[in-house]
Amino acid sequence: MKSSGIGGQAVLEGVMMRNKNRYAVAVRKPDGEIAVDKGECSSIIERHKILGIPVVRGIVSFVESLVLGVKMLTSSAAYFDGEEEEPGKFELWLRKKFGEKADKIVMACTVFCSVVMAIAIFMLLPLAVVSFIDEDVISYEWKTLLEGLLRVVIFLGYIVLISRMKDIRRVFMYHGAEHKTINCIEHGMEPTVENVRTCSRQHKRCGTSFLLFVMLISVLFFLLVRVETIWLRFVVRILFVPVLAGLSYEIIRFAGSSDSRIINLLSKPGLWLQGLTTREPDDDMIRVAVASVEAVFDWRAYLEKNTVKENRKKDGSAKNAVSEEEEPLKEIKTFKETKEVKAAKEAKAPKEAKASKEAKPVKAVPEKTAVAPKTKTGTAPRAKTVEVQSKEAVKADDPAKETEEIAAKFNWSFPSTKKPEAEDAAAQKSRSRLAVRAGAAEKAAFGETAATVARYEEDEEEEDEVLKALDKYFVFEEEKTKQERP
Repeated sequence: MKSSGIGGQAVLEGVMMRNKNRYAVAVRKPDGEIAVDKGECSSIIERHKILGIPVVRGIVSFVESLVLGVKMLTSSAAYFDGEEEEPGKFELWLRKKFGEKADKIVMACTVFCSVVMAIAIFMLLPLAVVSFIDEDVISYEWKTLLEGLLRVVIFLGYIVLISRMKDIRRVFMYHGAEHKTINCIEHGMEPTVENVRTCSRQHKRCGTSFLLFVMLISVLFFLLVRVETIWLRFVVRILFVPVLAGLSYEIIRFAGSSDSRIINLLSKPGLWLQGLTTREPDDDMIRVAVASVEAVFDWRAYLEKNTVKENRKKDGSAKNAVSEEEEPLKEIKTFKETKEVKAAKEAKAPKEAKASKEAKPVKAVPEKTAVAPKTKTGTAPRAKTVEVQSKEAVKADDPAKETEEIAAKFNWSFPSTKKPEAEDAAAQKSRSRLAVRAGAAEKAAFGETAATVARYEEDEEEEDEVLKALDKYFVFEEEKTKQERP
């Protein structure tokens, strides 16, 4: 299903969900009640479109997410503070100096200190360790690879250490509830406790995968950007942190909306790492995550819209499959109809001949002048009509008249000659007729249509008349004539 675009974060005893410019944080208070605070967070990208270009938007989104995350952690912690302590001197000075903006300044300082510590621990510390190794021992490339490996080891060790803390362990459980709830909605299910429980606690858009991509990309990046001076290497590591964050953001964003095999393969390390940063939540934690997502996202409209789209795709695929299956069926149907028309026409001739015989008696044709029935491959023998038989019977009594009619019909002239012996004439006649029948049968066997077969039948009737005339005036011998017409 299409990505919902929901982002989230685990906080102290709660979950924060964000959808575009709206966010909501749901927290389980000490008395068991779920408190939900909603708000809006407009992005600076909306006011300055130039910041929306790739990579740059990743840097801006990373900073804004970091600021919002720290703010949500602070607001969730407020539900569990005991007696309110008196503000310190530094806090009093800030409030006196900046007034209402004091809280924003404190938040900015907190974020800045967090980023500085992260860069120092995960970027500069590995470089400082490998810088003591002389390049005469190992090359620059191997030192860079060792630096990247050390960076990943420090990161994993940090996660393992903080996961032993009780409060952080519960944060990781809420982190799992956040992922499960988003996965439930994006897989087309209603976000109930039963449905959410069955979903995965791993998600490709997770911040854990983002941090891992930053470290892996940094190895490739620093292999290409080679700096010989040690102090310049530290400067490069600091300056290129925003670029690495922007690139990683684009990868995570693309991976969250893609199901290609390559993207799924590249996302595997981040999903494995989420096995450390997420834990299986209990039902109360799932209810908190559901309350948070319902405050900022209309999941019913999302499910209805995407279900309709998927049904349309399935219907379109089904129609295409049916059309592809019907194509050969249409050809078979057409072939069957052609055969049926042919068979009906062949069966119609004997019926018409029988009806004509019953209506008007016909003089029998002498046996010696009768034409042998013709046969075709896969079809019944062709029967002569009553009219043709009647004409032959009349012409047999008057050969001269028959000759004149044939000559006038075909515009031929025949020399007078002696009629050949009966045996030779019959043999030559049978041989010629067999040749004609073989050609017609061959054409019919190779898929001739009913109209074409009917045309061959009419031609054969004319050929019969011609052959009969030739039998009387030509002598055939070894397929050659002794007398030929002029």
